[in-house]
Amino acid sequence: MEANRLRPITVALRGALAGAVLVVSLAGCGSSNSTPAAATGDISKVQNVVVIYLENRSFDNLFGNFPGANGIANVTAANAQVDFDGKTVLTKLPAVWGSETDPSLGLVSTLPNAPYRLDAAPINSTMSVAGPDLVHRFYQHQMQINGGANNMFAAYSNRGGYVMGYYDGSGLNLYKLAKQYTLADNFFQGAFGGSFLNHQYLVCACAPTYPNAPASEIATVDASGKALQIDPTSPASANQGQVKFVHDGSVTPDGYAINTILPPYQPSAAPSAPGQDVRLANPAGDAYEGSAVLPPIDSSKFTTIGDTLTAAGVNWKWYAGEWNNALVEGLTVRDSKNYKLIWTETPGQPDFEPHHQPFNYYSRFDPTTTQGQTERANHLQDATNMLSDAANGTLPPVSFYKPAGNLNAHPGYSDVESADADLANVLNTLQKSPQWAHMAIVVTTDEFGGFFDHVAPPAGDRWGPGSRIPAVVISPYAKKGYVDHTYYDTASILKFITKRFNLKPLAGFRPATGDLTNAFDFTQTP
Repeated sequence: MEANRLRPITVALRGALAGAVLVVSLAGCGSSNSTPAAATGDISKVQNVVVIYLENRSFDNLFGNFPGANGIANVTAANAQVDFDGKTVLTKLPAVWGSETDPSLGLVSTLPNAPYRLDAAPINSTMSVAGPDLVHRFYQHQMQINGGANNMFAAYSNRGGYVMGYYDGSGLNLYKLAKQYTLADNFFQGAFGGSFLNHQYLVCACAPTYPNAPASEIATVDASGKALQIDPTSPASANQGQVKFVHDGSVTPDGYAINTILPPYQPSAAPSAPGQDVRLANPAGDAYEGSAVLPPIDSSKFTTIGDTLTAAGVNWKWYAGEWNNALVEGLTVRDSKNYKLIWTETPGQPDFEPHHQPFNYYSRFDPTTTQGQTERANHLQDATNMLSDAANGTLPPVSFYKPAGNLNAHPGYSDVESADADLANVLNTLQKSPQWAHMAIVVTTDEFGGFFDHVAPPAGDRWGPGSRIPAVVISPYAKKGYVDHTYYDTASILKFITKRFNLKPLAGFRPATGDLTNAFDFTQTP
């Protein structure tokens, strides 16, 4: 299960947040600017930053038709998908492996080798359908990007031609707000791959380590160190079947955690071991689901945005959907087969995803220590607390909101429309908040979710950046009707927070990325 945990994300936003800044990050776009532009006016007018973190959508998948953005119209023959040999252009798209019997998806293998509308003939799907989950993992993603050609998404997916599908997102609340405020079309996910690593990148701009990881968790890579070793029995062509690898793991050969792995503290999908403190997850992992548990990340060695905020005396909270319910289950259920919220992944049903809770991996939040108990009570809270705090005007200066799985737009167990509706509800509450006039909201997806995007990620470092994802800035201070082409990545959100509150920069910040301030004009009157 861990090998194919993927999530799409779509968001709906309504109204204007008086005095607040709303940033919705969906996916980056075309060419990058080497020198990020600066904002005009005084950034200190922003007193509250709210980050809303959705799931698994590339820029082209949701915003490919956005007016003035670098979208589907700029796809060229160079983006045509090629076969496993890296050069043979596929005459048609591969079948949607595992979904060939679906009446609509069975038609994908008849389509030309190009992006196509999921919500138009002959597929005729809608954004209310969860759709199949696509692989979106660290090494596979780099293989799909193929050095910037972006022409092996179909070959190295577990869903073949489904990766090339996109929607007309113009009916989404988020899309409408993007037209009213600022859309960033050159915003890239911070790290290659999936949700776990990109959630870590959101809070620390880093990849955590797994010292002495068991051999079963270590990926087998080729000589380049950037791709998985292909199994000799793998099909010769994507038209014949899904690619096979020697071994895909959650840890690099030199000990970095890169793919889905469970947190060491409850709520975790791994129950505590017999005789163990129930607040801890079994270090041996969850035998039923076959998922490993990451040892606690040493907070003395890995610094998060939470650490820098706390050090500066700036309060912050991470609000998560179904947190309270999942915590009760984590402390009481001793067999993961009986979890009702954790790893459920049933479309339309509440679902709590432990690997979407990045702070729950750090030793600073160890629930068996006095400090950890205090940190958890102060900073890790349920999404319902966010709504009440917003209504009461008591949001901290920095807030993060992570929707429950069924509301995050992740393919397989969530859909775009449900995520959009939940986002609209959250934003309506924020708009009515007494703090709205001085608020900045950032809504983004964590990563591409396995979907194609035609823009080559800029040169970065070992961890990324990966594909473009959508990003929208909404605020009385946001530039109106503006498409921002500045080069951003996930850590640009942290750069914005760091600049606003005069924090110590995190070591993993990439010098070339902007800090989102080009999307604002702080001389405007709320």
